[in-house]
Amino acid sequence: MEATAKDLRFHAKELIETVKRGEEVVITFRGKPCAKLIPFENKKRKASKYPLFGIWKDHEQSSNVDEYVRSLRRGRF
Repeated sequence: MEATAKDLRFHAKELIETVKRGEEVVITFRGKPCAKLIPFENKKRKASKYPLFGIWKDHEQSSNVDEYVRSLRRGRF
């Protein structure tokens, strides 16, 4: 469905109800598409199987986080 910016301004409730039904609404401004209203999907993230993630997940020295942090904080001298 397409709607103008003016429709969005004056008929926001109806457009939101349209989106709730599962339709996508393309908002046009001066005849050109500029935004899209789509239904919100609330996806829960899966917990990572690694206690550390990102760049640290394959870091062997940090397999035991407590010991790794203590070794970093130890004095150098």
